[in-house]
Amino acid sequence: MNAGLISKCSSVGRSMLGGLGNNSQGLLGTSHEIMRMTCNKFLSQQHRTFIQMRTNLKVVDNSGAKRVMCIQALKGKKGARLGDTIIASVKEAQPRGKVKKGDVVYGVVVRAAMQRGRCDGSEIKFDDNAVVLVNKQGEPIGTRVFGPVPHELRKKKHVKILTLAEHIA
Repeated sequence: MNAGLISKCSSVGRSMLGGLGNNSQGLLGTSHEIMRMTCNKFLSQQHRTFIQMRTNLKVVDNSGAKRVMCIQALKGKKGARLGDTIIASVKEAQPRGKVKKGDVVYGVVVRAAMQRGRCDGSEIKFDDNAVVLVNKQGEPIGTRVFGPVPHELRKKKHVKILTLAEHIA
């Protein structure tokens, strides 16, 4: 599929660059090289979206779970963002942990790959999607939270997660 897209892009590039003549070959390179770079840039871009059903998330506390899959976002039609609560199923767990593989748990999204604007005009975006497991009352199951946690959780009334975090971004 990748080779087919590159060949389609290169044929379009040849038709667009066909009128440049032989003198521009030394400056621009071949049209095939130019279009390959353009197509690779297009293919490497990722579309970052909400945390929705069947999204895999990393667990960043010591509750015993390593990876969960989102079953349902409890707020919003499109999905969950930073600070929202989700229902998830544990896919990987450590032995002798507080939660086991297959358990259905609640979690608070503490890192999301989707950009979120801040009040001061800056934007925050993380490299991965991460969650902290909580009980039905919103209290964390684990006793430690690893990695950076955004201060927007304070507005969403998740102050206990902020006190357990080692770094607030």
